[in-house]
Amino acid sequence: MAVPKRKMSRSNTRHRRAQWKATTPTLVPITVDGVSYLVPQRLVRAYERGLLRPEG
Repeated sequence: MAVPKRKMSRSNTRHRRAQWKATTPTLVPITVDGVSYLVPQRLVRAYERGLLRPEG
């Protein structure tokens, strides 16, 4: 694991943390057993294979 060699200033720490922004996942409509669901795009293959079951 990387370890800093010296103390980082509070200003730099907060500026660095401010760059991490969570974004909402892109929802894609898929049809499972004749019913349409909105699921995250990166999980579409798992729903199609039956590894995940849509809720709702």
